[in-house]
Amino acid sequence: MQKNICLSQDLHFFLSSQHQQNSNIMKIDLTHAEPFLDKAVVNSLESRISNVYETVFNKTGAGNDFLGWVNLPSEIDESLLADIEKTAADLRKKSDIFVVIGIGGSYLGARAVIEALQNHFAPLTGEKPLIVYAGHNMSEDYLHDLMAILDKKDYSLAVISKSGTTTEPAIAFRILKQHIINKYGEQEAASRIIAITDKARGALKQLANVKGYKTYIVPDDVGGRFSVLTPVGLLPIAMAGIDIRALVKGAVEMEKQCKACPTLENPVTQYAVVRQALYAQGLTNEIMVNYEPRLVYFSEWWKQLYGESHGKQHKGIFPASVTFSTDLHSMGQYIQDGLRNLFETVISVENSNHELRIPMENEDLDQLNYIAGKRISEVNHKAELGTVLAHEDGGVPNLRIVIPEVSEKVLGELIYFFEMACAVSGYMLDVNPFDQPGVEAYKKNMFALLGKKGFEEQTAALNKRLNL
Repeated sequence: MQKNICLSQDLHFFLSSQHQQNSNIMKIDLTHAEPFLDKAVVNSLESRISNVYETVFNKTGAGNDFLGWVNLPSEIDESLLADIEKTAADLRKKSDIFVVIGIGGSYLGARAVIEALQNHFAPLTGEKPLIVYAGHNMSEDYLHDLMAILDKKDYSLAVISKSGTTTEPAIAFRILKQHIINKYGEQEAASRIIAITDKARGALKQLANVKGYKTYIVPDDVGGRFSVLTPVGLLPIAMAGIDIRALVKGAVEMEKQCKACPTLENPVTQYAVVRQALYAQGLTNEIMVNYEPRLVYFSEWWKQLYGESHGKQHKGIFPASVTFSTDLHSMGQYIQDGLRNLFETVISVENSNHELRIPMENEDLDQLNYIAGKRISEVNHKAELGTVLAHEDGGVPNLRIVIPEVSEKVLGELIYFFEMACAVSGYMLDVNPFDQPGVEAYKKNMFALLGKKGFEEQTAALNKRLNL
């Protein structure tokens, strides 16, 4: 790809001033994407920013009945946070394990935050409760192995579903509900089950009313992949002993920043404009890169958020992810020298939570004495910088999102940052970022192949197609 030094004056201003920003907030560095951008494309997208933000904030665009997340952080009720904290504290006292039953947005956001903030080897620390997940697959062996562990441990669970009929979590809940009743009896089992569901409708809400489960509401105007700052994410996160108030505080600060400055000085706008400009220039794949294994599930959450929001009408950037430097030894060759249809978004963490230095050795057989005395984080940062430069030289634009640390507040900022950028990018792409019509196709085929009532005609067609 030919390189063009082409950013607008506003973008150049942002780049020249970014190092003067407060080091305690996230920053975006476009230096290694700038040479690849076409000025005419950038200017065209810039001209749409004001209208796009008005569409989001005024809730006038496609899918506007699912824009409740826009004001969610600043409108979270104190009594809700206190109630979630109390419920979590009560369940933590009697649970070795807490099972989160959900799929997609019903579990990925919580898992992203929990795995980013807990000990890397949490299952081995003995800290209680251990957070585990079910209903995100239909593996018979997975559920069998989970129940074998639950036989020996005290546990509680949350089942997360607006309808209560989504196949994967519904199967898991049916099986685990029977297990927990057999283990504790009806009354005690009911006290260990939390239902996070619709406020009035659906099979799960009906069952919760009958059985007396504690319930939390999934807001009608918040879709699953945007729901991490509702009880969907906050309860499991609180169960892990994580400060949900600090998480919300970070999101509130990013929400205020977006509303106060919906211009090109806003990092959300920077990210949205640059990624859409690269897409318009033929770069159809975005790879999220992290250099901290604790962020793997944050990447998984991001992949669903962007893939499900933008992949419509045969359009949209394909989201992928890698963890470096691990994947430099598996995917590095392709990224450096493969098909030039991709760009990278790097989450760069400035500060580690702990310090560990490389020792000096007299023999120096591994030839590492040249970095003896350095922190591992310093070596990691140099690997990051070296990789960014190498990939830029190889024709791969790199955007860097720089965060001071991995903490509750910073993750709250990042969550809202990516949610807002997702909405802005989606409207620039001229799709509805808040529906997911394509997800239904596999479900209809599955129901037909399983012989569900009402799918007889489709069953016959599929059987013929499969020569059954």
